[in-house]
Amino acid sequence: LGHATHLSGRTGIRLLQVKGAASVRSITGLSNNSVSIWADARVYLERRLFIVLLMGFASGLPLALTTSTLSLWLNETGVTLTAIGLFALVGTPYNLKFLWAPLIDRVPLPVLSELLGRRRAWMLVIQFTLLAAIVVLGSSQPDTAPMVTAGAALAVAFLSASQDIVIDAYRIEILDDDQQGAGAAMTQAGYRLGAIMSGAGALYLAHARIDWSLIYFSMGALVIVGMVVAWWAPSPEIDPTLRRIPASARLRVMVIDPFLEFFTRNTPGVSLTILVFILLYKLGDAFLGVMAYPFYARIGFSYAEIATASKLFGVGATLIGVFVGGVIVKRYGILKSLLICGILQMMSNLMFAAQAAIGPDFGFLFVTIGVENLSGGMGGSAFVAYLSLLCNINYTGTQYALFSSLMAFGRTWLSVPSGWVADKTDWVGFFLISTGVAVPGLLLLIWMMRNIPTHVQTRRIMPVELKPN
Repeated sequence: LGHATHLSGRTGIRLLQVKGAASVRSITGLSNNSVSIWADARVYLERRLFIVLLMGFASGLPLALTTSTLSLWLNETGVTLTAIGLFALVGTPYNLKFLWAPLIDRVPLPVLSELLGRRRAWMLVIQFTLLAAIVVLGSSQPDTAPMVTAGAALAVAFLSASQDIVIDAYRIEILDDDQQGAGAAMTQAGYRLGAIMSGAGALYLAHARIDWSLIYFSMGALVIVGMVVAWWAPSPEIDPTLRRIPASARLRVMVIDPFLEFFTRNTPGVSLTILVFILLYKLGDAFLGVMAYPFYARIGFSYAEIATASKLFGVGATLIGVFVGGVIVKRYGILKSLLICGILQMMSNLMFAAQAAIGPDFGFLFVTIGVENLSGGMGGSAFVAYLSLLCNINYTGTQYALFSSLMAFGRTWLSVPSGWVADKTDWVGFFLISTGVAVPGLLLLIWMMRNIPTHVQTRRIMPVELKPN
């Protein structure tokens, strides 16, 4: 449930809306009569689920190429920490993808859409362009032409976010209702595999002293997996009800109405308070995260050690944290869970200060990353639940995209000064400051717990029927 938060929220909403045994049966296909475990597991052998797994891989592949892997490459070429912090801005397309989602969602491509279907046509065009952008990024020289590198990284992020839009739409349309739960699991598994490949895989290649351009070229070649799957996959049936809504109404329903509804159901003060909290809650994590990989490298860890501890062990710790966070939410409620997990997130930053004081102790690195990823997974799970509850049932997908984009805005833009702070302080001081950055969000949360009850923040109305003008 973690990233650039654009995958976890989408699947999290669907799972969080499942209530009661009847709903569980509708998602999983279970009946009152007990069926064998094997019979239930056979859903994963369905061809469409395998397609979803591979598309999840294609979706997760590009992210690290513009974040952690790129930051290590920049660090190796001598780029300053301040500049590395500024490179976090290339993730902006993930924050704003809801702006061009209606275009990809509704507009067919000439000729190709007739041959392949609207979804597959968009997928192939985006993936082909994404491959070219990754090759350009790998061919750039960040030490002598950083603006070219930044522009290529921005293009990769834009195309990756666009690919997410069409892959998510395809997954929802291609699966039956009783396959959506399995589809969510398969797409998350594929996404993790793609992220590990472009994260840990790239770092192992860098440890073997492979040139960075060849590393990026090899990662670009893996985009072909997604292209083959898009060509091989069946076209989904188009929901005919969408055609009955005029294009102008679709844009209004998808983009404008969700904003208006949120501010209408709350007072302006409550609405703005919630939005500020969304910006601040994960800021301490984001402030630290931009500098984490340069920190590992500069205190003496090898790329192989970083990949093993952070990309492999860390992913497992995150998944455990997500599960624990879900249990805490169920036991203590949403706001108390946000506070508990937020405090743990903040305190985990102090582990990095301890790591900086101890130095390149590989064993302690597992402790540091384990604590940080475990608490981050817990906080992410609670936060996804909170954002999901904020959504009006009429606009669940769109409002969640807007809220998660706002959260990503805080992660991308408000964390930019982290590089400048790291340049001006030692590492222990930097991580103490990153701990302090988390305090305002927690103080605001405490104020909200006392003054804005949960039922006020999450007040929603039942669905209404959309009729064409």
